[in-house]
This record gives sequence, C-alpha cells and structure tokens, in this order.
Amino acid sequence: MSKTSIHRSSGNVYKDLGFPDAEEMQAKAILVSKIMGIVKKKKWTQKKAAEVLGLTQPKISLLNKGHFSVFSIGKLINMLNKLQQDIEIVIKDRPYVSRRHAGHVTVIHA
Repeated sequence: MSKTSIHRSSGNVYKDLGFPDAEEMQAKAILVSKIMGIVKKKKWTQKKAAEVLGLTQPKISLLNKGHFSVFSIGKLINMLNKLQQDIEIVIKDRPYVSRRHAGHVTVIHA
C-alpha cells in the first residue's frame, strides 16, 4: 500500500503544476470561463458565438475545450467587451517588502 501525500493548493492549479506562466494562464482561464459561460447562457451555437466574437467556429471550439494559449489576454478582453461586459484593470504599487519579486496578475469576476 502506498502513502498518499496531500498538499494545500495555492489557488492556482497552473502554479501548483509548476507552469512558469501560471498567473497569466490562470487569468486567461477565468476570462475564457466567463466568455463560454455567457455563450452557454445565451444558448448560442459555436457558429453564432464565432459571428458575434469575430472568430472562426474552430477557434470557439478551442475555447470551449479550454485550449486558450493562442489567445492573448487583450483578445479575450475584447471578446468580453463584444458580449457587453465591463472590464476593470487595477494597477497598484507593491508593498516595499515585496518589491524584489515580480508583480502578480489577478482576475476576479462578479
């Protein structure tokens, strides 16, 4: 019988798995989740979503499957704007004690 090791999550699965761009991937995942949630709520086909968002149907299919690496955060934000969503970006100084490390990217949706 093997022992199972349990680790507390950081709240970012990509960070937990060791991806170097974990914060960007997490931000994109949240944006894509919101986009696809709206598409599902509106009961649009992939073709209809593609027309509204200015994409091809295969690109909508990629988003639907969680394959979003080919999309920039800017492109995802533009898609949300096309879905009548307001986006707020907040930039703030880090506390002095934390300045030796890179800044953080956080996406929160209501």
